[in-house]
Amino acid sequence: MADGKHKKDSLTRCPWPSNELAIRYHDEEWGVPVHDDRTLFEFLILEGAQAGLSWDTVLKKRENYRSAFDGFDPETIARYELRKMASLLKNEGIIRNRLKIASAVLNAKAFLKIQGESGSFDRYIWAFVDGKPTQVRKSFALVPASTQVSDAMSKDLKKRGFKFVGTTICYAFMQAVGMVNDHVITCFRYSELRKPPSALDSKNSKRN
Repeated sequence: MADGKHKKDSLTRCPWPSNELAIRYHDEEWGVPVHDDRTLFEFLILEGAQAGLSWDTVLKKRENYRSAFDGFDPETIARYELRKMASLLKNEGIIRNRLKIASAVLNAKAFLKIQGESGSFDRYIWAFVDGKPTQVRKSFALVPASTQVSDAMSKDLKKRGFKFVGTTICYAFMQAVGMVNDHVITCFRYSELRKPPSALDSKNSKRN
């Protein structure tokens, strides 16, 4: 809805959620700092799967992805062989793109290597924003598609063997996992996500 409001409540949101699934994702997940490695891996794979498509398409298939990709366990996915990838290509519940499916396996292997080198993927990826979310006051029209940080992240991930990690995908990933608070300043979530982590965790637990 153009005014960022939904007919069931009076909350003002970012203008992009246009259905119940997207609204729930916006209200409960988008922009919330994520530090769990498996969840970070999930978003990395889902953002890559979105390339050329809408996020709504990915959201609708998200539960199917979790089932098809073994709960996004990178150790399991890294061991996928050709037979498994061929079966995924026949799975109508996910985006059946050969390159994207193959990239999930390559990315799992690269992900595990970073975990081994850095202790966790969380420690590695959050270093790009010095360990804390970037807070920017902006209107929806000024939300960028990429930044110098996403450029650097994309370059380093590619160097480490990741696929489907262009700068636009990396910035969308940053938005999703809370590395940047890109809720517009009029959105009710903008101010909520500026609160200290302890207050934010309490708020989200009550919401869920």
